[in-house]
Amino acid sequence: MKKSRKPLFTTKLFILFIIASLTLPLLSSSCSASTTSKETKDGFYFDTIISITLYGTSSENEKLFNGCFSLAKKYENLFSTKISTSDISMINNSKGQPVIVDPETLRLVEKGLNYEEISDGIFSITCGALSELWNVSERAKNLDNESPIPSENEIYSALSSVGGEKVAIDPEKYEITLLDENTRLDLGGIAKGYIADRMKDYLLSMGCKNAIINLGGNVLCIGGRPDDKPFTVGVQKPFAEANEAAFTLSVDSCSVVTSGDYQRYFMKDGELFHHILDLGNGYPAATGLDSVTIVSDSSLDGDALSTICFLLGREKSLRFLKSLSEKQPDTSYEAVFIDTEGNIFPTDGLSDIIDIR
Repeated sequence: MKKSRKPLFTTKLFILFIIASLTLPLLSSSCSASTTSKETKDGFYFDTIISITLYGTSSENEKLFNGCFSLAKKYENLFSTKISTSDISMINNSKGQPVIVDPETLRLVEKGLNYEEISDGIFSITCGALSELWNVSERAKNLDNESPIPSENEIYSALSSVGGEKVAIDPEKYEITLLDENTRLDLGGIAKGYIADRMKDYLLSMGCKNAIINLGGNVLCIGGRPDDKPFTVGVQKPFAEANEAAFTLSVDSCSVVTSGDYQRYFMKDGELFHHILDLGNGYPAATGLDSVTIVSDSSLDGDALSTICFLLGREKSLRFLKSLSEKQPDTSYEAVFIDTEGNIFPTDGLSDIIDIR
């Protein structure tokens, strides 16, 4: 639950480099067969910096950049809990009344409830009241160091509002109703993955074959390097003093997502409190892990599963991922676990593409 660690200067920029795209020199492009340029543009959405890397002519890239950032803005306006007019804020403030939402909001909430079901309640998008109680994101930015740790009574009250059974969905009317007025939805554990997948769909529809989408650490690769070599993605060494990679992965056409206790946390009386909350006791999870990285086809899956596996711990996660693969024979989920002693444990399917530093 609590760890004594040397505090770091934690900012939004630090969070950006949970997973850094460490691409080697690129020799040719493939968004357009006749060009060789590489361009990267950043934007600020979802309370973090996102980065898109494209290959092609400047005129082609500008259109694609605009399309990607338009999608980011669209989904932020649907899913953010900090925008009062978003679908999620409207649901949370509805006092039990049904709210008509965008079809994509409905789809993502349904996905979130499905992850709760397959994880036996370890993961839940209804944890908003508990997340708000701990307020780790604001504390991590050193904006709130004076508030006390939540009391047992406060935690118990917040936990009582958690559970997928408290959400009713009418898919024909596109309505979502919270059956408990105290329940709050929080899509932070899956939204960036969903958005990355939609950006990928958009870029592929525009003919782009090589690109990197990095949504504050959720990295999704379209193809590989234009010289037919894989991209190199480096994953942050937990609690390193600088942006130091614990390991790198040589990947193409897949998602790499990491969840870790070092991403957002605050120190109180020399103890560390992080943002991944155990829904069993309401405190930051203590499973012997500092991070879990999931390599998968879908960034949405990677987003949810990295959190679920962090909460399960390594041994239970291995059984859980195996069971998922058995139920979905055409889908592969690989993982890298870093424990609190700094040991790195990749699953067998990554043995040929991982380089441990």
